[in-house]
Amino acid sequence: MSDTALYVSSAEVLSICQAMNDDLEGLLHPDTGFAPRLRQICHNQLVDYDENGDGRLTHEELDLLRLERDTWGLLQAVMPARKTEGPPAPTARDLLAENPYTPTSTLAQAIMHASPLLSELVVVREWLQDTAPPPQHPEATTGYWKFTKHGVMQALRLASGPRDGLVREMDPDAVNRGDGRMLAADDTNYEKGLAQALYSYVRAGRLEDAIDLCRKAHQPWRAASIRGSLLFQWRAITNEQYEDDAMEEDLTDAWEGNRRRQLWKATCTRSAINPNISDHDRILYAALAPSPQTSVVLKTACRTWEDHLWAQISVVCEEKQSMEMLRVGGSFWEGGLPAVEGGVRVLSADAEELEKEEWEREVVGALEMLKSVAIQEGPGAQHPFHYSQLQIILNRTGPLMDNFATGLQDGTYAQTSFEYTTMCRFFAHLCLFLQMIDVPVPPLATQVILESYLQVLEAAGQRDLIAMYAGALGDNAVERYALFLVSLELSADIDERRLALTRAREHGLDMDRELFLLRSIEWTVFTETTYETALEQTNVILRYFLGAGRVQVAQRLLVMLPLELASISTPEERATEYLHYRQFFIIWDTLERVVECQALETPQMNRNTRAAWLEDYRALVDQAHDQITKLLTSEWLVSDVEEGGGDRRRRDLIRIRQIYVPELVIRLHFLLLPRGPSSPSMNLKRALELANVVADSRYKLYEDFIHQDGRRLGDYLGAVRQAILGGLEGGGSDPFRILSQTSR
Repeated sequence: MSDTALYVSSAEVLSICQAMNDDLEGLLHPDTGFAPRLRQICHNQLVDYDENGDGRLTHEELDLLRLERDTWGLLQAVMPARKTEGPPAPTARDLLAENPYTPTSTLAQAIMHASPLLSELVVVREWLQDTAPPPQHPEATTGYWKFTKHGVMQALRLASGPRDGLVREMDPDAVNRGDGRMLAADDTNYEKGLAQALYSYVRAGRLEDAIDLCRKAHQPWRAASIRGSLLFQWRAITNEQYEDDAMEEDLTDAWEGNRRRQLWKATCTRSAINPNISDHDRILYAALAPSPQTSVVLKTACRTWEDHLWAQISVVCEEKQSMEMLRVGGSFWEGGLPAVEGGVRVLSADAEELEKEEWEREVVGALEMLKSVAIQEGPGAQHPFHYSQLQIILNRTGPLMDNFATGLQDGTYAQTSFEYTTMCRFFAHLCLFLQMIDVPVPPLATQVILESYLQVLEAAGQRDLIAMYAGALGDNAVERYALFLVSLELSADIDERRLALTRAREHGLDMDRELFLLRSIEWTVFTETTYETALEQTNVILRYFLGAGRVQVAQRLLVMLPLELASISTPEERATEYLHYRQFFIIWDTLERVVECQALETPQMNRNTRAAWLEDYRALVDQAHDQITKLLTSEWLVSDVEEGGGDRRRRDLIRIRQIYVPELVIRLHFLLLPRGPSSPSMNLKRALELANVVADSRYKLYEDFIHQDGRRLGDYLGAVRQAILGGLEGGGSDPFRILSQTSR
């Protein structure tokens, strides 16, 4: 599959999925959804290269394509759970209160369902196992330690002790007795290869294959030790429903898994940290029973970034499961009869919430350490796709978009790098995918990313795809496609130009209606006698543009109008509405200047240049803060949003408030968050004070966060939570300490 086919195939997927409209189930379908389709495109290209490779792609380019494929797989793994809710399930405490003999496998499922973060981590671990390299099989063996056995038997026949330091016995612990005796060299090498193969099976989540390999190697005790990792399951003593009564009767005495898993885990842990045991065996035991005690041993086997991520998540999941079972208590299989007699432990809701938050902070901290972990093979921790995968796992897709867009603007991602086109294609489709499943994406970052991908398509000669992606630019869609039409070479024949214009209409780029509305106002501003009509019709058109999200077109309209319109004072309702629009666009212009100022910052600045830039940046932030706060604390457009009904004008004004008030609040909030040591210390305080303004019953701004296509109040509250955590980073345990600061 060529690069051209890759562009075309991706566009076909986009077209198919855009036709699904609001079919969330279809967009997230595990086989035919957006992410699986794009993953399959990347996979097909890798297969094509593997079968017909002719040196077209470098090793780095193949890694890039593999990482893109795997990242789409990750998105498919985590997004369905984030966008859909499963049926309610009983907690582990509920199950034990009803039946203290509930098997540990059922309790583990309940613990997982009770924690969305744990559920996601389990899914991520499965994704890491599915994408692991295929295990390497050791050479076949015809018997158990046959070379060592030959030496031992020969010594017995000669009535002499084993020579050359060979073991005297053939039991599995013969080499671990501390007497310095060992296996024959060939058997030692085979044992090492076998343990490494078993670890690779565990790494890939293929426990049954590992067990089968142990049996083929004539080592059933290894099979038993691996099978010990399986949780105890006995359906006959649970309240689970079965498909038919016959199945239930057949399962009365059928159980599987490990009834003594705690003992097994303790044994594995001691083996993993025992320096007298071979390193490859210690690693296998550490992989089977991941924990903080065995993590150091486990990480010695981690060679790629994915290995480190798998090891960290495995430790987190196993520890969370053990911690919750211990905390709940009351399980016969975990604590015996004393646990049953002690009953189920109950914590207060506040205590449970505090424990949950503390655990989540620890998990995030542990995962963030992977940003700088040293690796031995493959792309490093700072690779764009590894950084993207980590941000996706941490549910930080918004900051991820902002970071990439900033990199495009400041030259971090140079257009000459081999990664540029792939990353632009991936992020462009990621933006569109998140929009389709109603995950908030930063509008400015989306615009920068899509614009960059349009340039990639133009450079690749993919003219017939331009309209589709330009249509996603929102406010800039028409203007951007118009620039493309103008850029068509004079050699392009009339049919090609007609086809290009037709594509604009196919993708919703109506290039006449907006121009007609803009031009219609011009007829009313040629003379002062029609200014009142101009004011009335301007308000109508601005309501239409803003309600449709066409901010830049509305801005162009205001630029066309004479300043004298703002001096018209009657009727008051009409004049006030017009002034409120002008107030909004003054703020919008300030925000654009802030973004432009941010883009001027570069690492190459000297001290004086940085100081001058910082002064300008602070002034713009202060200006944006004052302007937005003034708008939020005034009755902008509508005095009471909660009072529904009314005429169409009022409904349109309410819609506009519910689109742009949350947008201004969230943009100001992130603008005030510290961007580094050079940020004003008072900005964080003002970000937290902004939350008080939103919550103030005098202004009722919280009522504006209910627009179904806009920002949710939960998005803002999540951002406030991050700001509070940022306030704690300076030391102390008082979350409101930052509010008491008085100096900048």
